[in-house]
Amino acid sequence: MRIRGIRKDLLSLLLQLGREQHPNEYAGLLREEEGIIEEINLLPGTTSTVRSASLFLDMMPLDTHLAGSVHSHPNGVIRPSDADLAFFPRTGRYHIIVGFPYEVDDWRCFSANGMPVDIGVID
Repeated sequence: MRIRGIRKDLLSLLLQLGREQHPNEYAGLLREEEGIIEEINLLPGTTSTVRSASLFLDMMPLDTHLAGSVHSHPNGVIRPSDADLAFFPRTGRYHIIVGFPYEVDDWRCFSANGMPVDIGVID
């Protein structure tokens, strides 16, 4: 599966979630349809603090449309931490980080090994 983009309204929601949860992190899983990231799945048992967000992976759905994950970085640093690099391969191939102040350009997509991936924003 190759991801070509993310729906604009979903990206807006991801940024809004960052603003609403600030100063805590949030985390969720991303689903795709036909190469477009279309949904966020917030898992039961997820915890979030100022320093991290943890998904209860036992609640992860068996889903062939799982693209990867999303989480926020309230410190505004939009690059994967060492903890992110350990987490990414467990949840898919594409991972979005949204960062403070959660404006339209305050996000990036990364591969499971932490390399930046360019994806489009689709209306």
